[in-house]
Amino acid sequence: MDDPTVNWDVGRYNQIQEELTPYLKRCGFNPKSDIMFMPCSGLCGAFLKERPSSNICPWYTGMCFLEYIDSLPPIARDFDGPVRGIIANKFSDMGTIVFGKLESGVILKGQTLVLMPNRVPVQILNCWVNDTETDQLYAGDSFQLKIKGVEDTEIMPGFVLCTTESSCPVGRVFDAEVLILDYKSIITSGFGCVLHIHEAVEEVIVKAVICTIDKKDANNKKRTKFVKQDDKCILRLESNGSIYAQGRRKNNCNRKNCQNC
Repeated sequence: MDDPTVNWDVGRYNQIQEELTPYLKRCGFNPKSDIMFMPCSGLCGAFLKERPSSNICPWYTGMCFLEYIDSLPPIARDFDGPVRGIIANKFSDMGTIVFGKLESGVILKGQTLVLMPNRVPVQILNCWVNDTETDQLYAGDSFQLKIKGVEDTEIMPGFVLCTTESSCPVGRVFDAEVLILDYKSIITSGFGCVLHIHEAVEEVIVKAVICTIDKKDANNKKRTKFVKQDDKCILRLESNGSIYAQGRRKNNCNRKNCQNC
């Protein structure tokens, strides 16, 4: 907003809102409850940490970015859930070091866990959070761990630390709910693409188009052989390697596409 061609012009600010809002709405966001616009400057920091003087942007009287972030309700963390530590990176330094984030559960120093999808048992030797060594990690922590039992060359981004009692689901074929945002042609069986899921990046192929989903009524589903831009659908995907993909709900029977599940 501080660019000389803009100079905190309210007209440009309104233009950006008008152009972005329809796209964000198509992505599934509610403009009234999910979207907050504010004028900011990354160069001078205006409206990021502190509000500048009123003569810079007199037409905006709302919160600055950090004020708004602090006003949001805290994210609910699942401390009692199964251990799910997503690996983002790794290196070797007098042992194997991994970086990642603990999505649920608690990890203790000295604990023995399983590295999925390779099902390799590892022991936690040291734990760090924000460069501070600790004996315990909680859900929501971004961690650095020194582990024993595996070489760094055997670890890839997207691998998951979990317990033997509650190992995470891994596989190569799974159904995913997908929203097609920007694609000019149709998508059908055999379509290849790259899947980004948590820290994992995998090439996948569409094995089947299961159905399309009405955006206004999720229970309204229609069988189809292809999907196109702006469609919300369920696709059956197959990845080259096994990946961790936690379902949003448990399927209590083993029948595929059971309408009761």
